[in-house]
Amino acid sequence: MTRVIKARHLFTALVTVLALVPPAASADAGSTHLTGHGHGHDSDQARWTGTWETAPSGTAPARPGASIRNVVHTSVGGSAARVRVSNRLGTAPLQLDAVTVALQEWGRPMSPNAAPGTLRLATFAGRRSVTVPVGQDMVSDPVDLAIPADANLLISVHTPADSGPATYHRSAFQANFLAREGDRTADEPGTAYTVTLGNWYYVTGVDVLGAPAAGSVVALGDSLTDGTGSTSSANRRWPDLLAARLRTLPAHRRLGVLNAGISGNRLLQESGGPSALTRLDADALSRAGVRTVIVLEGINDIKGTPEQKDPLAIEDAYRRIVERAHARGIRVVGATITPYGGYSAYTESREAVRLTVNAFIRNAELFDAVVDFDAVVRDPADPHRILPAYDPGDHLHFNDTGMQALADDIDLDTLLP
Repeated sequence: MTRVIKARHLFTALVTVLALVPPAASADAGSTHLTGHGHGHDSDQARWTGTWETAPSGTAPARPGASIRNVVHTSVGGSAARVRVSNRLGTAPLQLDAVTVALQEWGRPMSPNAAPGTLRLATFAGRRSVTVPVGQDMVSDPVDLAIPADANLLISVHTPADSGPATYHRSAFQANFLAREGDRTADEPGTAYTVTLGNWYYVTGVDVLGAPAAGSVVALGDSLTDGTGSTSSANRRWPDLLAARLRTLPAHRRLGVLNAGISGNRLLQESGGPSALTRLDADALSRAGVRTVIVLEGINDIKGTPEQKDPLAIEDAYRRIVERAHARGIRVVGATITPYGGYSAYTESREAVRLTVNAFIRNAELFDAVVDFDAVVRDPADPHRILPAYDPGDHLHFNDTGMQALADDIDLDTLLP
């Protein structure tokens, strides 16, 4: 495997500002509203680390009166947790009258059951209910529950009324659960959760307190990062596999991993959710403890409708991402765009754009480091295609083996200065 590493900047700032939409405003740690103030032992923002994230990709019809049990997977552990809920894409204030956190029963990733004795109520400024304004996120008070690394959490929410379109993440690649009626957030047994969902509703992040880690890394991307092609409910996306590698490092080199991939996402236009440039602050730069962002975006600009025929426009988008990240003291690792020969949208002219953009990523010395995903996964016998061993059959995405190849190719030493 070939790695192209072009070290450029050294940053030592630990950037730990909570995300806010609009991103111009900032927050103190532990605030329930992202312009509010912290409470108690939650006052030291630097002690919080992002352990899990998903990026809002759109809206779905509200489910008034229902309870939704979201299953999320931690990358690092800590002594307490806090939960981010979002109404970023909604059109009316979001009412949640209960939010709970629990560990999922061990060894059953497709179960709605909570591990006995682990279920906790999440409060917001001391209250069990919260109203999230349109276009904003809110963060819970600290939840007194020891959070293991590499574990599934159940984040359950109850919506008592119709708050309009629900902010959600469309492609979770994880079984989540719905109880059609009533507040079932405090149920340890999941028997009321009779409907399986493939989406995450309202919940967009979990931070942990006192993690044995130096911060977090955000994977900003599209379906390749979101997990398309990997085994559902198995946490085999390449950011999950990167997290497993990072957990083997000493605490001062370890990082939480936050997956900000959205299937269909583009750098420059709204597609499959807000564009990468639009959502950069909220989904990446202002997450708790972020030290580095890995950018794997651009294939949907090249092959999408309308297609981006000018590689200079894509290159300019990369420059803007790096400039904004560097202004916050955050490193950026650029990933080359992987092959897609054989995919239905493949054309020779689009392939020429991809190759030009990849040459820029490798040679422009824009990024703090480069990971050459293209070189790792392409078929030497036909470099316009990915290796058959990595191909789930659509010639664009990656199966579990391909996801592992991507995660293995990242030089861990490039993620921290």
